[in-house]
Amino acid sequence: MISSSKIKSVDFYRKIPRDLTEASLSGAGLSIIAALCMVFLFGMELNSYLSVSTSTSVIVDKSSDGDYLRIDFNISFPALSCEFALVDVSDVLGTNRLNLTKTVRKFSIDSNLRPTGAEFHSGPDANVIKHDNEVNEEFIEGAVVLTTQNFDKYALQFPITVVNFYAPWCYWSQRLKPSWEKAAKIIKDRYDPEMDGRIILGKVDCTQEGDLCRRHHIQGYPSIRIFRKGSDVRSDHGHHDHESYYGDRDTDSLVKTMENLVTSLPTESQKLALEDKFNVATNTKRPAPSAGGCRIEGYVRVKKVPGNLIVSARSDAHSFDASQMNMSHVINHLSFGRKVSPRVMSDVKRLIPYVGSSHDRLNGRSFINTRDLGANVTMEHYLQIVKTEVITRKDYKLVEEYEYTAHSSVAQSLHIPVAKFHLELSPMQVLITENQKSFSHFITNVCAIIGGVFTVCISYWRSVLVLSSICMVNDTSLWFQVAGIMDSILHNTIRLMKKVELGKNF
Repeated sequence: MISSSKIKSVDFYRKIPRDLTEASLSGAGLSIIAALCMVFLFGMELNSYLSVSTSTSVIVDKSSDGDYLRIDFNISFPALSCEFALVDVSDVLGTNRLNLTKTVRKFSIDSNLRPTGAEFHSGPDANVIKHDNEVNEEFIEGAVVLTTQNFDKYALQFPITVVNFYAPWCYWSQRLKPSWEKAAKIIKDRYDPEMDGRIILGKVDCTQEGDLCRRHHIQGYPSIRIFRKGSDVRSDHGHHDHESYYGDRDTDSLVKTMENLVTSLPTESQKLALEDKFNVATNTKRPAPSAGGCRIEGYVRVKKVPGNLIVSARSDAHSFDASQMNMSHVINHLSFGRKVSPRVMSDVKRLIPYVGSSHDRLNGRSFINTRDLGANVTMEHYLQIVKTEVITRKDYKLVEEYEYTAHSSVAQSLHIPVAKFHLELSPMQVLITENQKSFSHFITNVCAIIGGVFTVCISYWRSVLVLSSICMVNDTSLWFQVAGIMDSILHNTIRLMKKVELGKNF
């Protein structure tokens, strides 16, 4: 049986009897200072333990979203008509996808980027538009020449006014001209403007009547517009409620279309029924753009290789004057990868403030051609895209997002100007991992703080007591002993230096 006295012999913390200790004012002050130091250092250590620390590494991209990257965009073009605006994608592997429509939507806007109506539907494209073969055949001009001065007069006089906006230099306008003139002559003979007065066919030379063509948002030639008396709404913003004709351009098709338009006039109910039937059967008439601008929004999926996203004006049966094309645009939104909710992004920024700053860095940026740059200006954006992943301490993937840098420039083009986004995806990705902190390490540091401060204070206090006792002693022998010790140290030091100079061992 081990006695209690033997157990007490291994006591590391033996206590001094209370009668042998004495409290002092200076000791109390030192204790208060020590306590404050402990509290301060403990707070610093606790803050360090609770704060988030991360490590960043660069690794080869091992995306979980496959070989394709999603691009979300919302871009406004104040001077590009939705009638001809198309979205294309291409890449270095030879992929060339033209006129994407399934995931892309278009809305007419005015020059101030304000929407002017519902979504613009282009409708299915005709593969080949039929024209008359006898291009050089002599014909009698039957279409009325319309100008800025007389256009409103005819539009208000006849219930239906069909106008061919053309340019003499345009190949497609030249192909349409004989068919249009012959159809106009036939319709004029069948529905005499003086006696019948229900329909008239006219033509506008856009090289001579530029203001009139711009007023009706004509950007491609030829453009056939159908104006109905009483339904063409004009406002301060230049909106026009009329239709565009996209059907065949041979004489027979044009005449048949005009006769259907006349047939639809008697009553409103018959008009709607006939129009619906005709549109479903031939799909040759669609509402014309109500303004000269277009907002294009949606998403596309591209391969993770260098490529291009292009917005341009293009048509298989129209010509464009490149010097008049203005590809100015405002990027409302442009981002890559899966959409990140605002709540998740807020959590990420709380942990790592610098993440997400380049997720949509082009949002709200305007790229306007003020004509000071000249004509035929293509606007290009060079985007370098890097994937970033944030993983928490529990191996939970908090966010997976793509950030990018952007450099924009303008270039003179020999062809139709476009808005082009060059995409360069990095094969590497940035991996940000939240570091785990050991609780045992925190406790060890706290103990070290308490013990260290206590030890330093005790050592300081004992040193003060020793020095004070030396200063208070009256026995001069103590001072002689101290002086002897100092003289011995000095003497031995000088002897050591001389031996070193003589090269002796010691």
